[in-house]
Amino acid sequence: MGSMKMEDVSLPTLYDQARKITLLATDSTLDKETLRKGCEALQKCEEMISKLGLFSTNETKDEISTTNLKYILVPFYLAELIEKTGHDDDDRIQILKASRAKLKEFLSFCDAMELLPEDESLQESQNTALDRRAKKIARFKRQRAAESKLLELKERKERRGRSTRAAALSTPVDAGDDDVLDDDDGEEEREAWLTTISLAICKALDLMEMLKKEEEMLSAIKEKQEREGDIEISEAVLEERAKTVEDWHRNAAARARYTKAAAPITCATFAQDVLEGRAKVSQAHDHKHQQLMFGPASLVGGSITSERERIAAQVFQPGHRLPTMSIEEAGLKEMEMMNKWQENTAKMIEEANSSWHNDKWKPRAGGADDDDDDEDDEAAQDRARAFDDWKDENPRGAGNSKLTPCG
Repeated sequence: MGSMKMEDVSLPTLYDQARKITLLATDSTLDKETLRKGCEALQKCEEMISKLGLFSTNETKDEISTTNLKYILVPFYLAELIEKTGHDDDDRIQILKASRAKLKEFLSFCDAMELLPEDESLQESQNTALDRRAKKIARFKRQRAAESKLLELKERKERRGRSTRAAALSTPVDAGDDDVLDDDDGEEEREAWLTTISLAICKALDLMEMLKKEEEMLSAIKEKQEREGDIEISEAVLEERAKTVEDWHRNAAARARYTKAAAPITCATFAQDVLEGRAKVSQAHDHKHQQLMFGPASLVGGSITSERERIAAQVFQPGHRLPTMSIEEAGLKEMEMMNKWQENTAKMIEEANSSWHNDKWKPRAGGADDDDDDEDDEAAQDRARAFDDWKDENPRGAGNSKLTPCG
């Protein structure tokens, strides 16, 4: 195609060359020059098809000849190549509009030829998410069925070609057999092109939706840029920021020079306050802290004095519950609980070792108390002896007359 002019090339040859470029662009990334040549070839094909008058709006798909069916795909191939040419261009929106226009032209012609499925329409309607999902699933199934059918037709054609070559080597073929083979090939070729058109319709509908979403996004971004303007950071702003950072590091280095080593910081909250400049290392700290401040709360710095500062301080705050004490305070409480538990345990052990059965008898001071104890002991012994005598005189069960056997 590069050596000879496009005007000297026939329509079938030009179409085959453009189709090869389209298939290569689908499988891999081509340079802009090759894509441009493919677009020019397809545009020339459109001109030649229009001049020759291959299609008419009064025809149907059954009236179109098999050799002309493949030319229906020219707008679809051109839309694919146009979409791939403008990834690096600034005016991407115009390229998307041109590609969508070619896709609409292809789908409109297929609709006129009764090639478009019944559940698909070119009219944009406000469908629900469930309807869009069902339509996408049906379209995907049609696409998979068309791909499987094309693969089957290709394998069938290859098998017939191998069998024909083998038969031609073994026995001569009559003229009537040639006509039968040509009819079979013609039917399969027509079926293959109709299936290819059905597959292209599914891809075109998906590509239309994708290009529409991309065009809407780019239009929204362009409108926002025109409304707000491009914000560029000047060199003066960058130098001012660099100077501010240098001053901060210089002041931090000056604050870090201490004459004597400070006591180690044992509270994480107090350490954060020191690092952020809200406290000094020399200050005393009793492990009492406030809640950590996040986001714009750090801009407030001190106490909140207005409703605006209170609302600003609440932006980007954590959604979880903040801790009520630091790790150091929790450790101190754990130590206090452990000390109390050890004291209680030692007290219980001491009481257990000093029980009444382990205590030795110790005489009390004073004779009156000893006499009273002796009298109590003698009275208890008398009662015990009397009870023993009663048990000897009244054996167990003696008072139950009903249990006494008849004598």
